[in-house]
Amino acid sequence: MNRFLLLTTFMFSASVSADDGWVSLFDGKTLKGWKPAAHGKAEYVVKDGTIYGKTVEGSPNSFLATEKEFANFELEFEVKVHDKLNSGCQIRSRGKTKSDVGREAKKNGKPARNNNIGRFHGPQVEIEASPGQSAYIYGEATGLGWLSAAPKDKGHSHNHMQNGEWNRFRIVANGPRIQTWINGKMVEDLNHPGIYETHKKGKIGLQVHGIKAGTGPFDVAWRNIRIKELK
Repeated sequence: MNRFLLLTTFMFSASVSADDGWVSLFDGKTLKGWKPAAHGKAEYVVKDGTIYGKTVEGSPNSFLATEKEFANFELEFEVKVHDKLNSGCQIRSRGKTKSDVGREAKKNGKPARNNNIGRFHGPQVEIEASPGQSAYIYGEATGLGWLSAAPKDKGHSHNHMQNGEWNRFRIVANGPRIQTWINGKMVEDLNHPGIYETHKKGKIGLQVHGIKAGTGPFDVAWRNIRIKELK
């Protein structure tokens, strides 16, 4: 291949890569574009080119969230989670406002709990070791529990996660439909107008779950996080 053709090929490839709509959410060096959500105290640092999260005993669920909000999108990342840690990826999520807390109190017929202001809530794509419920959708701090039907059967689980290894997740959120894959295998194809009505857009959040006293520390790491917004 001559030099001109090689250069032309390179320029064309670079153009396709730049214009395909994918945007990296993690530069591999800093936590630029991310901020810890309120309440949680888990540690998040950059380690060996990953976003590395570690449990802190006594902390509630913790989340490292994107500063930017997203509505409809395709999200991909790789994750490695400790076999004894429950984790997750929040989508279209946000901290609870005073209005959120007041609305929940009215719905439940109970006094408003203002200490819940700022609590991160919304759809969560589950991450845990096999056998488990990874890539099913949970309504984190929404009072709805599992949004996916399969995990409501206590005997249900799958083995798509490769324990102790890096696992590839793909999430497509488009309107009320949320689809998920692990290592190329589809796990969920959920249509949930209810959660979409309250969470049409929001932040991406990386969870380090709270742990029982006397356990841990446990860790989880993410890398190659990228997103493509959909119209």
